[in-house]
Amino acid sequence: VFSGDTLFAASIGRTDLPGGSEIVELRSIREQLLTLPDDTVVRPGHGPRTTIGKEKLINPYLRDDNC
Repeated sequence: VFSGDTLFAASIGRTDLPGGSEIVELRSIREQLLTLPDDTVVRPGHGPRTTIGKEKLINPYLRDDNC
C-alpha cells in the first residue's frame, strides 16, 4: 500500500502544518491502514518501506493511548 505522507517507518505524517489534525491523522491510520493484514508492505512517501505488523509493534504514535 502506498501511504504517502500519512504513515512512515516508526512515525506518522506531520500534523503541525495548516489544516493538519493529529486526531484525524490517527483516525485515518487506525481505520484505513491498521485494518490491513500485518504482512501488508507499506511504501511511504519518504524513507524506507515497512509493514503494517511492524508498525503496530514499533511505531510510538500507534500505541493504544495515542490511537
